[in-house]
Amino acid sequence: MERDRIAILDFGSQYTQLIARRFRELQVYSEILPPGTKAAALRARRPRGLVLSGGPDSVHDKGSPRPDKGIFELGIPVLGVCYGMQVMSHLLGGDVQRSGKREYGQATFETNGRSRLLSALPAKARVWMSHGDSVRRPPGGFTVVGSSESNAVAAVESADRKLYGIMFHPEVNHSEGGTAVLARFLDLCGCRRDWSSASFTQEAVEAVRAEVGSERVLCALSGGVDSAVAALIVHEAIGDRLTCVFVDNGLLRKDEAAQVKKRFADKLKLKVVSVDASKRFLSRLKGVSDPERKRKIIGKEFIDVFRSTTRRLGKMKFLAQGTLYPDVIESTSVRGPSAVIKSHHNVGGLPKKLGFKLVEPLRELFKDEVRAVGLRLGLDEEFVYRQPFPGPGLAVRCLGPITKEGLDVLREADDVFVKEVKAAGLYRTLWQSFAVLLPVRSVGVMGDDRTYQNTIALRAVDSADGMTADWARLPHELLARVSSRIVNEVRGVNRVVYDVSSKPPSTIEWE
Repeated sequence: MERDRIAILDFGSQYTQLIARRFRELQVYSEILPPGTKAAALRARRPRGLVLSGGPDSVHDKGSPRPDKGIFELGIPVLGVCYGMQVMSHLLGGDVQRSGKREYGQATFETNGRSRLLSALPAKARVWMSHGDSVRRPPGGFTVVGSSESNAVAAVESADRKLYGIMFHPEVNHSEGGTAVLARFLDLCGCRRDWSSASFTQEAVEAVRAEVGSERVLCALSGGVDSAVAALIVHEAIGDRLTCVFVDNGLLRKDEAAQVKKRFADKLKLKVVSVDASKRFLSRLKGVSDPERKRKIIGKEFIDVFRSTTRRLGKMKFLAQGTLYPDVIESTSVRGPSAVIKSHHNVGGLPKKLGFKLVEPLRELFKDEVRAVGLRLGLDEEFVYRQPFPGPGLAVRCLGPITKEGLDVLREADDVFVKEVKAAGLYRTLWQSFAVLLPVRSVGVMGDDRTYQNTIALRAVDSADGMTADWARLPHELLARVSSRIVNEVRGVNRVVYDVSSKPPSTIEWE
């Protein structure tokens, strides 16, 4: 039986992937497609409904993205969100104008009780707005069903044509009743709620088996849950034709190399080859400060190590990686005009001439979905819920040029912080908690002597998927204990600061 799905055309909003995530949470598979996807191509994919995402452009900008007008004749429900509503209104004959006042952030949205889509919303709801244009007059056949303080036309629909538009973002947590709006859209699409980690796992195994055929596969094993789950899926698909390679690049956390080798060889029974390439990586990174250069150097070195490994182990055509959806979205703009935030070493950081065909069974999943798959495949909870660790490792937490001495300081400080977070019972509730070595020295006093030493920044965030995050309000007693331990136990540090930045505007990692 073919699975019901929702297609999302990406017009460049940083929230587009959250729409996909919300639908999956509601147990309906969703996929993100480029904004110009033709109506015929959409018809062939047979989605039950279509969403036009938000985006940073104005419909009046030269070259602003446009959907194929034929999508409105497919006979399936279409939901336009923010820019999606504006471009739908513009193409169908409505009047869209630049606003004198930009509406950004929390706003009060009012429904008039005549909407099929918004029936689950209260008469007044606090929602999240982010737009500079306004629909002054909807297209013919559309009814205005909602307004805000700055927009008399904040929601429209044409029930006969199954076309709906809203100016707020239902996918973000800040929008009251947003999930209910998306659930109602699924009802209007007639979607079955049958997508789950179980159905994904079996399909992923079958897809890998079909893609790889009788070839051998090399898996880049980092020690994190993403690469572990990817390895288990590939192993289930092809068995002993999978060889995992764990590379110690000198950028790992304290004792991590030994822990990873023991975990995968002893507990998961995977065929693992360990390579100590720490001197090689640190040599290539010597004197490099720019974070994008760091990421690209690391990506290239990983591939070079994998190539040299295959020369020893025999030819392998495929390279399996634990790449996730947020990695792809932040690294590339292949799906739509979304801005590139940073290159992930296993996506945007890869060299053009790779020498392998990539196998990325988790490429369409968010972190929490990967964890659900991991539990289904039998991974221990302690391992599944390990906090995310960046592919470039401590290279992007050691700001400025990387030195062995700096990495040693950072490892010790990070180890203190993480152990104290675990002791406080907060490790599982936080998305990430880690230390950063800043390229800043400051004056201090220790034992009546003047010091001029390093500064450590502590970072802890709450998040559901890594796409947005808020800084964690850790207990002051915990922060005081961590600060005291780091200054007293980690040689070379005399100052500890706490990062209170959210994403956006910051990213979770400092580089």
